[in-house]
Amino acid sequence: MIPPLSLHAWLRFDAIERLLPSDARTLLEIGAGLGSVGALLAERYEYVGLEPDATSYDEARRRVGSRGRVVSESADAFEPAHPFDVVCAFEVLEHIDDDRAAVAGWLRHARRGGWLVLSVPAGPRRFGPTDVKAGHYRRYDRVSLRAVLVDAGLSEIRLATYGFPLGYALESVRNVYAARAPRADSLDERTAASGRWLQPPGWAARLTRAGSLPFRYLQRPFANTDWGTGLVARGRVPS
Repeated sequence: MIPPLSLHAWLRFDAIERLLPSDARTLLEIGAGLGSVGALLAERYEYVGLEPDATSYDEARRRVGSRGRVVSESADAFEPAHPFDVVCAFEVLEHIDDDRAAVAGWLRHARRGGWLVLSVPAGPRRFGPTDVKAGHYRRYDRVSLRAVLVDAGLSEIRLATYGFPLGYALESVRNVYAARAPRADSLDERTAASGRWLQPPGWAARLTRAGSLPFRYLQRPFANTDWGTGLVARGRVPS
C-alpha cells in the first residue's frame, strides 16, 4: 500500500531514503504524525513510532498496521525494552524551544554507535506564515543544524538539502493559505495539529507519488548546496 504523502513530503523522503543506514535493523520514529512515513519505514525496519497527539495516533496506527508498532507517548515518557539502531525525528526539532536538550534526550533511545536521522525546514530568512501556523520556533541552515548535532556529540555527520525547485512553489502556496487560515493560540496546539494540516487523502497517494517523481530526481544535484526548502541530517551516536 502506498501511503498518502504530500508532494513536499515525497521530496523529503527521497532525501531521507538516501541517508538511512543500510545495515540497521531497528528504528524508532519520534513524532510519527499520521503514519505515512512510518508505513514506508516499517517495510524495511523493525519499526516503532511515537505519536502523542490522539487524533494523529489513531491514523498512524491504522496506516502502519501489523508491520510495526505505534505508541501514544512522547519521547520523554517512552521506555523501550532495548535501544534502537536508528532514531528518527522528521519535522519535529523546529517545534521545540530547546533543540539541543531535545536531541540529547532522543539519543538515550539509540544504541551506542547507532544513528540519528532528522529533518527540519531550511532557510531562516524564509520564516513565514506557515511556520507560525505550524508552531515553529525556527528554521535552520546547514551551519546551525550541524552545530546542534556536533554539540550532541554526533560524528560522521552528513547533510542533504532537498526541495529545489518545486519546494519553493509549494511553500509560497502554503504561506498564502496559512496567512488566511485560523490558527490555535498556543504553540502546543499548533504543533499537535501541524502534522494533519494540508495532508492529502488516501485516494491521492499514487498521484502525489507520481507527480513528485521528476522533482525528486531534479533536486538531487543540489543536495550539497543551500538551494532548497528543507534539510535532512544523519549523525553517528558515540560508541
